[in-house]
Amino acid sequence: MTPAALFRAWRERRADAGDAGPDPSGWGEPGLLPDPRLGSPMPWVIAIVIALTVIAAGSGLALRNAAASANADLTGGVTVQIVSAAPAARNQQADAALAVLTHSPGVVNARRVAQDQLDTLLEPWLGTRPGDTIDDLPIPALIDLRLNGPATPDRVRALHDAVAGVAPAARVDAQSAWLTPVFQALSTLQWLAGGLIALLTMATIAAVVLAARNALTNHRETIAIVHMLGGTDAQIARVFQRSAAMEAAAGGVIGLIAGVAALVVLARQFSALGSGMATGAGLGWADWVMIAAIPLFGVALSVMTARLTVLSALRRMV
Repeated sequence: MTPAALFRAWRERRADAGDAGPDPSGWGEPGLLPDPRLGSPMPWVIAIVIALTVIAAGSGLALRNAAASANADLTGGVTVQIVSAAPAARNQQADAALAVLTHSPGVVNARRVAQDQLDTLLEPWLGTRPGDTIDDLPIPALIDLRLNGPATPDRVRALHDAVAGVAPAARVDAQSAWLTPVFQALSTLQWLAGGLIALLTMATIAAVVLAARNALTNHRETIAIVHMLGGTDAQIARVFQRSAAMEAAAGGVIGLIAGVAALVVLARQFSALGSGMATGAGLGWADWVMIAAIPLFGVALSVMTARLTVLSALRRMV
């Protein structure tokens, strides 16, 4: 039987079975696969993966922005504490240290934190019931410094030496040193977000591979007939690529919407905290562009995976 007769016989059998639908392949031969639809599981699997990837990427970018904002605010910041139980001696040393620090090299700004500001900061921790007072507590006097560059250990040591003669009770610390454990935790969380994205990428590849192999198994007879009619592996692979692209695009849009909605809810929850670090964790326009590109990456990954899987399987079938 000639290829043309095989083709006509196959078309007639499909027509008798009520499966003479349009040709989705685009190259003149009958369709190998059913039209992609949301009723199949593949778009929803892609949607779940894309949504989780969007949440992980958005969280990682927000953590990066928070760390960068906090580091920018604290770079060059130095705090001088005058720790003395005697109020008179504490105030005297604080005034003397402020006079020295104001004229120290590299100091852009030096100011003493007002006592009422310290009281306001401590009231939530010490209580504000009637009769409570914090005036008699040995609260250190604080001097806030801003340097013209990073507060390196050498510069902090030089500032300590400068005030040691007039303020023996002075303690000089770089403000960024206080948040070193926080920065380390943020860095760890960013690595975890990156690891989650890598795992989700592998899950996407695995899902597409399984779907492509299942489709090949279900249409093995049809593929064999198309081979006899002169169809090439590349032509057959394009049919599977188009199906994978349509399913990944549908799932990507759904996943992007769900992921962005989750990020908006999380952003509102953290902004309600009123923390400066939470405020610095906002996403910029470049971050949103990267997030919007995630579904495009998912479609490209699905198409490439489907193509390589189908071509590899077709070579073994020949």
